Amino acid sequence: MDISDHIALVTGANRGIGRQFVAELLERGVRKVYATARRTETLDFDDSRVVPLRLDLADAESVVAAAAAASDVTLLVNNAGISTGASLVTGDLVEIRREMDTHFWGTLGVIREFAPVLAASGGGAIVNVLSALSWFATPTSGAYSAAKAAEWNMTNGVRLELAAQGTFVQGVLLGAADTDIAAGYDGPKIDPRDVPRSSLDGLAAGSIEVIVDDWTAMVKASLAGDPSEFYAQMTALLGTN
Repeated sequence: MDISDHIALVTGANRGIGRQFVAELLERGVRKVYATARRTETLDFDDSRVVPLRLDLADAESVVAAAAAASDVTLLVNNAGISTGASLVTGDLVEIRREMDTHFWGTLGVIREFAPVLAASGGGAIVNVLSALSWFATPTSGAYSAAKAAEWNMTNGVRLELAAQGTFVQGVLLGAADTDIAAGYDGPKIDPRDVPRSSLDGLAAGSIEVIVDDWTAMVKASLAGDPSEFYAQMTALLGTN
């Protein structure tokens, strides 16, 4: 893929990894970027190629409106997300459902609305920003991990379904990045700019799955082994019980 040929849309573009995606796309010469957020006043990019646009994953009408307004999109980056910290057994069910509504249903809703837009442009591409927590859980990540696991396999499903229209679908997985959503995490964090760099390099190489950091590579490698050994290792590393 030659990024300079593309018109992108990035969800959750006002901060964190989403903001870095916009910056990296601009640096690589993208024609235009629709930078989306729940509140457009939080989008303060100083580049004429950036078009602020309201999009709230929890508001289906805003997703429909965004797809109509951005009918020339050829690259969709699904980055927006939340982390409630809700546990599965004792946590607030409202928060648990909000995790799933955001990461699974919200992201799927965006894909469903933009799939015809991408088809009309010749196929284009979709990038879903996932997490190493798609593949394991901690005592404080139950809701988030379950939602990200659902989003990960949803990514695999839509990849197969959209192949016929020529749409390339990439999943991007990482551990912790130095963003607001990981502010309470004391472990190692990567530079959030590494995420769009790895993703866009992966698009150029035709990679359907991009592993950004060593932590995530270790988690993926563990899936073929005994999960009891992996969770013992995680307990030691994270200090959890």
